[in-house]
Amino acid sequence: MTDLHAVRATLNYSEDNGQPPDYYFYEPDPSVKLNPPGTDVHEMAIHDAWPLRHEIRLDKEGFELHDFDPSFKDFADEAKVKQVFYQQVVDFVKTHTGAKRVEVFDHTIRQRLPADLKQQTEVQRPAVLLVHSDYTVKSGPQRVHDILPDDAPQLLQGRVAFYNVWKPLYQRVEELPLAMCDASTHDEGDMLRMELKYLDRTGEIYVMRHSPKHRWMFFPFMEAHHALLLKTYDSTTDGRCRFMGHSAFEHPDTAPDALKRESIEVRTMAFF
Repeated sequence: MTDLHAVRATLNYSEDNGQPPDYYFYEPDPSVKLNPPGTDVHEMAIHDAWPLRHEIRLDKEGFELHDFDPSFKDFADEAKVKQVFYQQVVDFVKTHTGAKRVEVFDHTIRQRLPADLKQQTEVQRPAVLLVHSDYTVKSGPQRVHDILPDDAPQLLQGRVAFYNVWKPLYQRVEELPLAMCDASTHDEGDMLRMELKYLDRTGEIYVMRHSPKHRWMFFPFMEAHHALLLKTYDSTTDGRCRFMGHSAFEHPDTAPDALKRESIEVRTMAFF
């Protein structure tokens, strides 16, 4: 692969201590012994991926960057986001993956916010400074059942892949950029199941244990007319990327007056 310019920055990996890391979306009982993720911090080289923009592939590295129509601006209007922007995302995913059917099931607007859960909403959340991938071999199919209960049995007989579409809202990203771990450089055992504790259920995602083999990349100063496609689950087991670890990170050269990061990620499931 091309020798790329890189910065060195810290990434929050998770300890592989034999127990699933966990995260509570409520205040647990004081007697609960917590096993938080992100406690194994490593400085890693994060390479500028712009020179490889047209070479990187979803099925190998696990992500791609493409141009995206930036004309939609009503991100504060949730109804318009769902009515107008979602359709743009569906068309974008179909164009770049060849999927026959694409369903959007939620979105999150990311900004620099306090970690205090009381100041967050289902839609407004802080950037995630944790190496993770959004679904597991169990939670991927379960999500199809949750969202499309009537169609799920038939749909799951074929290939299904989950893609996040990540883009700046209005202006370029000058702080907290998103880094992606080249999926061809991680081993299956690097993915650690993490439990997400809600009052009424327990979900799961993957976090990652550290490996010096991991190759990290990012696209500095993405603009509103750029969008990343991130693969977070693939049912196919033929050797292609199935999960791709990613994380926001604190860029060491961020200017003191840098624009505050505002981005949106839209989660989709695609059927082939």
